[in-house]
Amino acid sequence: MVELTAPCLNELFRALSDPTRRAMLCELAEGPRTVGELAAPFEISLAGASKHIQMLERAGLIQRDVRGRVHTCRLDARPMHAGAEWLRHYEHFWNKKLDALEAILKAEDAATPAKRKPARKPSPRSRKHR
Repeated sequence: MVELTAPCLNELFRALSDPTRRAMLCELAEGPRTVGELAAPFEISLAGASKHIQMLERAGLIQRDVRGRVHTCRLDARPMHAGAEWLRHYEHFWNKKLDALEAILKAEDAATPAKRKPARKPSPRSRKHR
């Protein structure tokens, strides 16, 4: 059973809630990036980018390697597993609801007689002049 109130889930979903942080994670999925490289696509300062990165670090999604003034970030996707498990917990609920909707729609289709298409009237162009 998935722990539905785990503090790590709060940090994970808080980190994933921001489009800038999600975009940074997409970049990191391609390989390690420096803070400057992660900040470049956005109109934010390095300090602003660093705050986003700190949030991702608190969620455990980023590992940062510091060598002198260069901070290199790497993706650690392991914490996403807990989020995926939490979402999977509700998959059964939604599948049940969608199966019930499908059954209702099929029953309605079966109860409604097939509608016949009305006979087409000949167009004025196709009538022969008498």
